[in-house]
Amino acid sequence: MSDLQVSEWKRYGQDRLYVNRADGEAVAWFDRRIGHLEVLVDGYRDAALDALAPHVAASPASPPPSALHPPRASLGGPSTLSPEFDLASNRPGEALRVKVRELSPGALGRVLAHLLHRRTEADPWRAGLVGERIVGKELGQLSRHGWRTLHSIPLPRLDADIDHLLIGPGGVFTINTKNHRGAKVWVGDDSARVNGGDPHPYVRKIRREAARVSHVLSERCPFPVQANALLVFVAPATLTKVPTLHDVGVLRDRELAAMTPMTGVLTAAQIETAYAVARDRRSWETA
Repeated sequence: MSDLQVSEWKRYGQDRLYVNRADGEAVAWFDRRIGHLEVLVDGYRDAALDALAPHVAASPASPPPSALHPPRASLGGPSTLSPEFDLASNRPGEALRVKVRELSPGALGRVLAHLLHRRTEADPWRAGLVGERIVGKELGQLSRHGWRTLHSIPLPRLDADIDHLLIGPGGVFTINTKNHRGAKVWVGDDSARVNGGDPHPYVRKIRREAARVSHVLSERCPFPVQANALLVFVAPATLTKVPTLHDVGVLRDRELAAMTPMTGVLTAAQIETAYAVARDRRSWETA
């Protein structure tokens, strides 16, 4: 373990020292503001302390290694979150289920709407719920290949939610689902049009969501996280994306399976760490 290297990382208000192996994998990090040591790989605590000692001693703002806090339980281990904070139990479309219940008419109203072929206020939300269920099922197929998925992540300050968050070997993806079955969808640099109608701010919205995810995970994980923005359309008749749109991915729901072989971005330990942070509802309170 003598090949350990220490590097600084300052971002989003954090001031940390990372302890890395020669292959670049982080085995521990030390927060110089509060004197906390986080050991990421079992068996590396003593070696990490030895590697950090000269760097901590050179920083008067940091406590000596002997004062370091004991490591927390591994984030990749069993969850200790109470049910009220654990987002892993959220089903696809969890937030939309609430809206559908709130807006659905009573039994008589539903019968009249059916007989008169009238749409109800809940219908668009119900279509969205169906779309998120379909995409959620597709994402579930990736789990056997080391991917983790969360659904309906709340963003309290915006009174909104992230439809799906995918974390795996190929990186982190913020996914916004749109159910426009049988429609002609065109996606431009900043907006999208369905059947040639008015522009929808889908592209701008998913960019903002990806930026928030990047900030939250980078702030709370011992490594920087760059979330990718992904728009997924459910069963459109046609799907056209302008060639100048590079920072937002555009897929059909059935094309999500193509993400299976993506690797090389996150290690297994990093996946579990990011997933543990993301599944904690409290991580998103100020997102």
